[in-house]
Parts: sequence; C-alpha cells; structure tokens
Amino acid sequence: MKYPTLFSAALATLALGACATPPGPVEVTRFVAPESVERLGEGTIFIESAAGEDNDSLMMAPYKSAIAEELRSLGYTESDRASASQIATVSVERYVLEAGGRRSPVSVGVGGSTGTYGSGVGVGIGINLGGGERDKLGTMLAVTIRDADTSQSLWEGRADFRVKDNSPLARSNANAQTVAAALFSDFPGNNGETIEVEVSE
Repeated sequence: MKYPTLFSAALATLALGACATPPGPVEVTRFVAPESVERLGEGTIFIESAAGEDNDSLMMAPYKSAIAEELRSLGYTESDRASASQIATVSVERYVLEAGGRRSPVSVGVGGSTGTYGSGVGVGIGINLGGGERDKLGTMLAVTIRDADTSQSLWEGRADFRVKDNSPLARSNANAQTVAAALFSDFPGNNGETIEVEVSE
C-alpha cells in the first residue's frame, strides 16, 4: 500500500487553497484634520451610536466593542461621556449584494447618516426579504472622532467590507473585529486617502 508523502499532501492542500475564494479586502477611507493629529490616540474617549440609531442595539454591540478595543490599543482611555475629552460616533450598515453584484434595495433598520461624508448612507441590517440566493454580505462602518467640548471633527473614517455569506467573517463578532481593525490600521492614516486592507479567514 502506498501512503501519501508530505510533498503530495502539501500539493493537495495548495490545490484546495487555490480553489477557495479569499475574502475581499476592506476598503478604508480616512479624513484627518492636520492641526488635530497630535491630539489623536490619547486622552479619554466616549463611544456612542450615531444620531437616529438605537444605542443599545444588539447589532451595534459587537462593532462598538471592537472599536473600543482598537481605540484602547491606540492609547485612548474609554470613559463616560461627561469625563471624555473626545467622542467617537459610530454608524453601521449591513447590506446584501444580490447575484450579479446588484446591491439589494431592501434594508431593515433605522435610518441615519455617516456624518460629514454627506452620503446619507442608511444604518441598519440589510435583509433580502424577496428570497433567492445571497451572494455577499456587506458592512459599512463609519466612525467620527470629535472634540467633546467644541464638537470639532478631528478624524473620520469609513470601512466597506464584502464577504461571502457562508464565510466565518460574515458572523457578527468576526465581522466587527475585521472591519474595526482595518479602519484603525496605521492610524490616523493620510487625509483623504483610500486604501485596501487585505484580510484572511
């Protein structure tokens, strides 16, 4: 009887990997006020949901938790609103990309805006109520960091991530950690620059 060698086993593993479709990158755009760079990544910060969104939403919880972890790693100390020197406002939209790449117009959730981006992106979980195959699930995460006293915008970022609906990265906690880590990678980033952050399952 012939047993597979390590070499042939490795080839089989590579072949399987080649057949798998890796998750797409996270597209990240950041805007930084040049005069505010020295204030970023330090001091106390409070994380809140964007206006119009349920602050205690179960959908928001993993994203706010992931953002808090990233901000702590950058040097911030999370505090209550009254004690915070900066405020991080968070909005999340989850949507469905139907077969062929068309974005599903059906969205269930509350409305909101991504702040000064002016795009008026809705906030909520996208659900394909018409049935049919779900091709990809998308997440748009937007965060604005402002001065608590003046409400001046110090930093804004948004991350857009699309992944197959059967991917582990489509699940709430893993999805939240993935987009938050990408959004705050190489913080604060360059003003107005859009980058792609590669991820792996």
